[in-house]
Amino acid sequence: MTVTTTPASPLLDEHGALGAHFTDFAGWQMPLKYDSELAEHHAVRKSAGLFDLSHMGEIDVTGTESGALLDYALAGELSKIGVGRAKYSLLCNANGGVIDDLVVYRLANEHFLVVANAANAPTVYRELAARAEGFSAKVDDQSTETALIAVQGPAAQDIVQSLVPASQVETVAELKYYAVTRAVVAGIDVLLARTGYTGEDGFELYVPNEQSVALWRALLAATTERDGVPAGLACRDTLRLEAGMALYGHELTLDTNPYEAGLGKVVRLNKEFVGRDALQALSEQAPQRVLVGLAGTGRRAARADYTVHDASGVAVGTITSGALSPTLGHPIALAFVDIAFREPGTELTVDIRGKKERFVVTPSPFYRRS
Repeated sequence: MTVTTTPASPLLDEHGALGAHFTDFAGWQMPLKYDSELAEHHAVRKSAGLFDLSHMGEIDVTGTESGALLDYALAGELSKIGVGRAKYSLLCNANGGVIDDLVVYRLANEHFLVVANAANAPTVYRELAARAEGFSAKVDDQSTETALIAVQGPAAQDIVQSLVPASQVETVAELKYYAVTRAVVAGIDVLLARTGYTGEDGFELYVPNEQSVALWRALLAATTERDGVPAGLACRDTLRLEAGMALYGHELTLDTNPYEAGLGKVVRLNKEFVGRDALQALSEQAPQRVLVGLAGTGRRAARADYTVHDASGVAVGTITSGALSPTLGHPIALAFVDIAFREPGTELTVDIRGKKERFVVTPSPFYRRS
């Protein structure tokens, strides 16, 4: 038995047997990579990668007013989600700052599943529980009892279909993006969602901890049979960056509002919710800074917190995430810049360890699957 002083996935020993390199992520000991993060990245783009995401938070919201509670607690209109569908939303504070970005699944008329980022899961639970006062709804944190496994890539559908009963093969094929269903995978009852964080087709499977090892082993065998690999958090970061997806703590923070982060479409001002008044005011004024994509012309990657300069050398922004794109072969980054520099084609420089490297404002996402 592996001994750890930090929270650990129920799959920890499986990762150790595969030779994983571990990292402490949001207090969880999780696989950073198994062999080569570059190879894992390319496997997801070309075939499939299998991820352990058990560090994410799962919070059940049930009751006759569960939809009304989530409408009040979150920036989106969650009561309008159909059963079996999902929606991306934001949990904001009274000032309009983002506490977390999350995905909400509607499992039944009076049953929602809120999936929070690992670092924020305890805070999200506390906020939802506090905001539930006065509503006929129950908030139940299932995070420590639930494992989450994701299979992502062009082969993902084939992998999952190979493990379900014949009667569910078509169900998997017809499951829409941002939809969820109950399924039996490798003989195990799971919650199967067609969602992900890589820019590829893929599925996320929620299962009780005690059944996670059997599910992981079955998915891993089916994945490797199709030239896929187990994949860690390192390649997950480059994959999501290529897909232009925000990472909490980088593109989103308590000091970030949805409008400057390009997420104004997520906010529904036609209802009462925590942060509405502040966001209403922000929606009526042009943001001073905006999140943009940057593409480098050299080989050196810009990293988080590096300074962005205009042509005259004046600081005009800050990198939030950056990497050398394995798929595209050149540096890419997301950055907050003064609004005057938001137009695609604008030339900027980034101070990379004392040297100014040329970058160009580029529409994000940088990569779209065919």
